[in-house]
Amino acid sequence: MGSWVRKRLPLRRKLQTQRSLTRRKSIKKSSIVMDAMLHIYLLKLKLEAAHKECLDLMAIKTKYLDLIKHLHVPEEVKVEKIEEGFHVRVTCEKAEDTLVSILEAFDEMGLNILQAKVSCNSYFSMEAIAAHVALNQEYKLDVTDVTRAIIKATRSEINAATDEVDLKTS
Repeated sequence: MGSWVRKRLPLRRKLQTQRSLTRRKSIKKSSIVMDAMLHIYLLKLKLEAAHKECLDLMAIKTKYLDLIKHLHVPEEVKVEKIEEGFHVRVTCEKAEDTLVSILEAFDEMGLNILQAKVSCNSYFSMEAIAAHVALNQEYKLDVTDVTRAIIKATRSEINAATDEVDLKTS
């Protein structure tokens, strides 16, 4: 009689565990097993639905990224005269060395960057405060000179980037 109890006890524990996992109140072995199978099937359906939703989200992300790549960002250069020098805002398409070109243009004009914020996630954006290197300059810069120099720097960089892309595709 003792061996019979020892054999039944692990089975009862397993059935009790299945019953608690399925959160059902069945007492019969067949009902507990059927509830467990139903529970597994429902979990499988939930997993398939989550997988499908994940694939849909990935497709939406891919379409969104493609849309951003083909989004044309209008070039915008705003320069304002301030007490320290100039407040410059630049927005344009992202190219390889746009920041370097703009900084070289500032250097050629004799301007130092006092403060700057630069971002280039999907397009290039820069906001900076630039001041004269020497206060005793013979030639005084005005807003239009700085604007022209920045536009020239950004356009030359964008044209260089598009020429490079054209060479790669040919």
